[in-house]
Amino acid sequence: MNLEIPRKFAPLINQAQQVAREVFRPISRKYDLAEHEYPSELDMFASIMDGMNDGAADGGTGAGKLARSDNNGGTGNRNGTNMKTVLGLTELCWGDVGLALSIPRQGLGNSAIAAVANDEQLARLGNTWAAMAITEPGAGSDTAAIRTTATEDGDEYVINGEKIYVTAGERADAVVVWATLDRNKGRAAIKSFVVEKGTPGMTVERLEKKLGIRASDTAAIRFDNCRVPRENLLGDTDISVEKGFAGAMQTFDNTRPVVAGMAIGVASAALQKTRELIALTGTDLEYRHQTWTQPAVTRELQLMEAELEAARLLTLRAAWMADNGLPNSKEASIAKAKAGRVGNTITLRCVELCGSLGYGETELLEKWARDSKILDIFEGTQQIQLLIIARRLLGKSSAELK
Repeated sequence: MNLEIPRKFAPLINQAQQVAREVFRPISRKYDLAEHEYPSELDMFASIMDGMNDGAADGGTGAGKLARSDNNGGTGNRNGTNMKTVLGLTELCWGDVGLALSIPRQGLGNSAIAAVANDEQLARLGNTWAAMAITEPGAGSDTAAIRTTATEDGDEYVINGEKIYVTAGERADAVVVWATLDRNKGRAAIKSFVVEKGTPGMTVERLEKKLGIRASDTAAIRFDNCRVPRENLLGDTDISVEKGFAGAMQTFDNTRPVVAGMAIGVASAALQKTRELIALTGTDLEYRHQTWTQPAVTRELQLMEAELEAARLLTLRAAWMADNGLPNSKEASIAKAKAGRVGNTITLRCVELCGSLGYGETELLEKWARDSKILDIFEGTQQIQLLIIARRLLGKSSAELK
C-alpha cells in the first residue's frame, strides 16, 4: 500500500472540496437551525453525481457503488470505488456532515444494496434512494437482538416490527430493513429487505430531534403486516448457520471506513479553523520549535494533528483492502473506532481552545462538535468496534466473547 493519495483521484478531491466550500458551508447553519427542512440545494449536486456515475468507466463513486472487488487474494494494488468514496466524503464532511448524509441516492441503504444484491436486484434497485433500518428500541449495536420479523407467505414476506434512528427514513424512496426469518437461529437468520416508500403497512411514526446532523432527517418507522415481494430480499434467501451473518456484515465492512472518513473530514475542519483563529492572536504555530519551547496550545494542536493522521491512514488501509478483495472486518472496525473517537475528541477540544468563539454561533466549531458525536455511534458504537477487534485478534466467536 502506498501512503500517497493516487494522482488520478485529484479531480474528485478538488470537486468535493469545491462543493463543500461553495455549496455546503454557506447553507450549513441554515439547515442546522431549520431541522427536518429538506435541503433542496442538494438536488442539482445529486444529479451531477448521478451523471458522473452513469458514465464512469471505473465503477463510479458513492454509497451505491460500495461493492467489494472480485480481486480475491489481493494480488493487485487497486484503488477503486471504496477509496474514492472515502476520499470524497471526507472532503464533503469538511463542509457539513448532515448535508453529506442528505444527498439523494447516497443513503446507507444504497451501500447494503451494492454489497449483497444480485445482478437483477442491482439493475432494478441500483438507482433507488435507500435508507437503512437496523436499530430498534431494544436493539442498538447488538444486531443479534433484532426483533423485527419477516415471515414467508407464498411469494411475499410479511414484516412486523419497529425501527428507530433511520437516516433519511422519510425522504428516501425505499428502506432496507433488517429482519429475522427465525428468532431461534440468531444472526444467521437476519436478512435485509427493500421496502419501497408507500408500501401498505410501513408508517413513518415521527422524526427525531437530535444533538447534531440536523440537516439529515432521522425517522422512526413502524411495520405492521407490511408485505414485500420475495425478490426484494437482498442476497441469499437460505438460513446458513455456517455462513452466519457474513452477508450483512459485508455492508459494515464497506461502510465503516466511509464513516471513519466522515469523522476525519469534520475533525479536519475544526483543526483548520482553530489554527486560523489562534493565529490571529499572534501565537507562533510553526513546527520548527522543540516541544519544551513551544506554546502549550501549539503543542496540543500538533498532537491532535498526529492523532488525526493516524486515523486517516488506518481508514485508507481499510478502504484499500476492500478495493483489493481482502478481508477487512478487523481493519474496518479499527479505522471506525480510531476515527470516531479522535474526531469527537478533536472537535470538542477545538471548542475549548477557542473559548467564546468556539462555544457561540459566530463560528461553526460548536456545530462540528455536535455533528461529530454521531460518527462515534452509528455503524456500530465505539464499544462494539473494540469488541469486534478483540474477537478478530483472539480468534473468538461472538458467542465466546460477548
